[in-house]
Amino acid sequence: MRIVVTLDVMLARRKMKSKDLAERIGITEANLSLLRTGKVKGVRFETLAKICEALDCTPGDILDVETDEP
Repeated sequence: MRIVVTLDVMLARRKMKSKDLAERIGITEANLSLLRTGKVKGVRFETLAKICEALDCTPGDILDVETDEP
């Protein structure tokens, strides 16, 4: 099982560029890019809350679980 970040989908739904989101929540574009591609090992709840507030969504809208097939 692994966690999949679907932030790109929510950005597209909200018609927002990642650059604008990064500015709005106060992180670098590079860090947001790492998060969008799933190349991070963790995310602070504070950052997750800011993303959800900016995109008017819940953590479940940008994080998904992918199970391993037997």
